[in-house]
Amino acid sequence: MIRRPDTQDLDAVSSLWLDANLEAHGFIPASYWLGHLEEVRAALAQAEVWAFADAAGLLGFVGLQGDYIAGIFVRREARSRGVGRRLLDHVKAGHPRLCLRVYEKNQRAAAFYRREGFRLVEKGVDPETGETELLLEWRRDGSGD
Repeated sequence: MIRRPDTQDLDAVSSLWLDANLEAHGFIPASYWLGHLEEVRAALAQAEVWAFADAAGLLGFVGLQGDYIAGIFVRREARSRGVGRRLLDHVKAGHPRLCLRVYEKNQRAAAFYRREGFRLVEKGVDPETGETELLLEWRRDGSGD
């Protein structure tokens, strides 16, 4: 079930954010993610967040700032079970255009977004990490292909 997380979910959402980033971004020091955890907790309270949960608890979430997807995070044991796709479909339904940044080395995520209709807009370097990142965009009308 997709729903808005409540204040009681903040610890689970923050923990999932940290765990997923540490796992997916082994090329970035763990201290980077740990150093941003409190900032992200505060940002989550301001962002549009949708959580996917079942009887076992929180399996994933997506965070948006306007038309920008700040990230989709799915628990390791729930990956490849459609959680990310359902979260993405949920936010696509409410937006004619979405964009996001993904590290080029995060090949699994980049491939997922491309399969879901996102197209490369530009390639750049994240000034905080020095890593190459891709700006990807999706449009409901398919323009930009």
